[in-house]
Amino acid sequence: MKVNYKFSNICGTVYRQGNLVFTSDGNSLLSPVGNRVSVFDLTNNRARTLPVENRKNIAAIALSPDGNVLISVDEDGRAVLVNFRRGTVLHHFNFKKPVKDIQFSPDGRYIAVTHGSHVQVWRTPNHLAREFAPFVLHRTYTGHHDDVLSIRWSPDSQCFLTTSRDMTARLFTLDPLEGFRPKTFAGHRDAVVGAYFTSDGETIYTVSRDGAVFTWRAKASEDMETDDEDVSPIPSGSKSLGVSIANTRWGIYERQYFNLPNTKVVSSVFHSASNLLVIGFSTGVFGLWEMPAFSNIHTLSISQEKISSVAISPSGEWLAFGARKLGQLLVWEWQSESYILKQQGHYFDMNTLAYTPDGQTVVTGGDDGKVKIWSVNNGFCFVTFSEHSAPVSEVAFAKHGSVVFSASLDGTVRAYDLIRYRNFRTFTSPSPVQFSALAVDPSGEVVAAGSTDSFEVFLWSVQTGKLLDILSGHEAPISSLTFCPTGSNQLASGSWDKMIRIWNVFGRSHAVEPFTVSADVLALAYRPDGGEIAVATLDGQITLFDTRSGKQSNVIDGRKDISGGRKADDRVSAANSSSTKAFTSLAYTADGSCILAGGNSKYVVLYDVRKGEGTLVKKFQISENLSLDGTQEFLDSRRVNSAGINVDLIDDRGDASDLEDRMDTSLPGASRGAGDMSVRRYRQEARTKCVQFSPTGRAWAAASTEGLLIYSLDDTVAFDPFDLSIDLTPQAVLDVLGEGEHLKALVLAFRLNEKPLLRHVYEHIPRADIKLVARQLPVTYIAALLEFTALHLEKSPHLEFDLLWLNAVLMTHGRYLRDRNGEFAPSLRMAQKALVDTEGSLSKICDENTSTLQYLVDQGKLKHSKETQGQEPPSSAASDTSDGSE
Repeated sequence: MKVNYKFSNICGTVYRQGNLVFTSDGNSLLSPVGNRVSVFDLTNNRARTLPVENRKNIAAIALSPDGNVLISVDEDGRAVLVNFRRGTVLHHFNFKKPVKDIQFSPDGRYIAVTHGSHVQVWRTPNHLAREFAPFVLHRTYTGHHDDVLSIRWSPDSQCFLTTSRDMTARLFTLDPLEGFRPKTFAGHRDAVVGAYFTSDGETIYTVSRDGAVFTWRAKASEDMETDDEDVSPIPSGSKSLGVSIANTRWGIYERQYFNLPNTKVVSSVFHSASNLLVIGFSTGVFGLWEMPAFSNIHTLSISQEKISSVAISPSGEWLAFGARKLGQLLVWEWQSESYILKQQGHYFDMNTLAYTPDGQTVVTGGDDGKVKIWSVNNGFCFVTFSEHSAPVSEVAFAKHGSVVFSASLDGTVRAYDLIRYRNFRTFTSPSPVQFSALAVDPSGEVVAAGSTDSFEVFLWSVQTGKLLDILSGHEAPISSLTFCPTGSNQLASGSWDKMIRIWNVFGRSHAVEPFTVSADVLALAYRPDGGEIAVATLDGQITLFDTRSGKQSNVIDGRKDISGGRKADDRVSAANSSSTKAFTSLAYTADGSCILAGGNSKYVVLYDVRKGEGTLVKKFQISENLSLDGTQEFLDSRRVNSAGINVDLIDDRGDASDLEDRMDTSLPGASRGAGDMSVRRYRQEARTKCVQFSPTGRAWAAASTEGLLIYSLDDTVAFDPFDLSIDLTPQAVLDVLGEGEHLKALVLAFRLNEKPLLRHVYEHIPRADIKLVARQLPVTYIAALLEFTALHLEKSPHLEFDLLWLNAVLMTHGRYLRDRNGEFAPSLRMAQKALVDTEGSLSKICDENTSTLQYLVDQGKLKHSKETQGQEPPSSAASDTSDGSE
């Protein structure tokens, strides 16, 4: 089995904090998600996450105008320089202070970075050559008395504006000019959050946090003071734009105010080409104003929390908004007043996930009580169910049909129809209980749920919604339930009472077979053939039981494998803190050869369990984000103060600089949740709540603190030295193909395992020879041919050709595949996924063509009826005349 799984995507998180950035063509949006950057392709409706990680959560990102270089800076000021097109790290750099804003100059030659109360300008490194010291400091600019908040360049890259908490904005030139001193724009009564140039450089707008917008223009005379008096613009002359801006004596031309009570300006952006000013407020409202008339075009509420970041596309058509607290990301087209993108992850932790049988969809449940359905192909959530009123503990798909089930702590189990997108059935117990485990019968007709307080298992009929049975016997909360996948009417339940019970739920005898383990049971998993069950316990062990003989077959001690990472308040090192580490989720591969295990750790572990082995195959680290608790290996003495207390544990929320974050306007005793200053700060911990393998075997997913992580197989060339000789070369394969020996050429191409060569041989086999080649193909290459054909069917236009291959292989080797269905399960499911996807695309095209043909037929009937009545339409008469003239 292949184990070269690599990080592929994050689906469950769309925005965390930091600024949003559009690409230069305006078709893609970059959004920080924790310590990674996600790219949302707005035209092709796809999302991908770059495989590059920062040390901590990203605070600011910037993309060069040519789209080649991306720089992301974390909360500590450590930057990563990335080749954006390839997604590879070019260089690491430390700015040594937290960065509020970072901007490329319009010509792409310089990078301006905030550095406390200073501004540093660096030369842009070359993304094509690996340099020893790529970051070269151009100049450091001083003058502000408090932290700099934003930077904006002039259109010609010769000067830039900075804004600060000291309630002023300043104008600097890139290079020294004779007689020039930095200009100060004062008069605001709160921190200035943004300052912007117009496209002609004759006007500057400054926006402050208290909702004031000042318009600055050149003063007409030398003796006029910078006060409330109106000033008129003067011509800039024949000098360059940067020199003209620097030599202008600026004065306040007009003062404007938003006049929204109890509202602060959090973010702003200005589009110079269309003179649009976009403001995001602390109440979740955003507005569009056309400058310089200050006319309000739109004001819309999109969230209940403050809008953390605002971005506008280069064309000025699309607006992007990010809300940090709710994890919302929105792209709005203001002219048509429609959403281009509207996504939100789970508000709290993600608890559970499940794959559909075809592997194209993932369902997740979270602490916010929502059930979300995600498309694996594009990474977007396309439906959200919010009927639950408490955290969702587990979700499951029915093996047949588009039905998903969810169990929650609110005491209900709900069934959702994924065709009509509705909650069509709700299952409850006779007395209120909290459900912590869920399982669905392979037939999809019976659903079972286990409770945490009554220690019972409830069974319902999906068709009628009636309670069928209550299974009693456990003496502690039930942690896991699973039905035997082969349909043998066996239900396994695990509990904190250190017992696993296998119930014969549909038999007359109601026989129960108990197994005893060494500690509390946390997770169960059946092998796909039903012959083995894996049990994860609180002591970090995975115990394997043979269900046919009822005996224990193997024990894997995984405590040392999963250990790693220490919390901020741990008194021991990461190597010795394994006492609390345990697996909370298990998943078998489709062929049953390996087990994937995840739990209260930053690691997900893959074990080989064939023939009684318990070999560790690979460890996957889900996150290197030091902003999460449990990712650091060693105690950092620099983070410990003189009292021996870790500074990360000190609650400094009262030191927040934003007034609205410190002001308490609630009644005494009425504040709850995050607004209550008595609530202790919650720091997220790196852990994996649930792991699941895709039915195709090409990927696996983990519900983690970072979101829904997708790991997929690497498609690079995997060199296999067996069955190779010195004469086996790509040219030799092409020569054999040219001689008409198609079967031999295909086998040799599979041995070399080079995708372009294999595709060339595959596509040059004549249609008439497909059945003959498929019949004579050695069984060793059947799985490889199925997987290759399924991938080819998804990506190539040769639809009929691929279907002929799949039909020939399945008809010829069907009995062999049926007898070894466990071994070929990943390959068959890949073929099923490709066929289902192709069927959906074809049916959509057929529906569109049917509507078009129906329209043409109706138009033909209408024309014929008018002709029979002697009322020919002008168009048809003109066409008849033209035909006659020809």
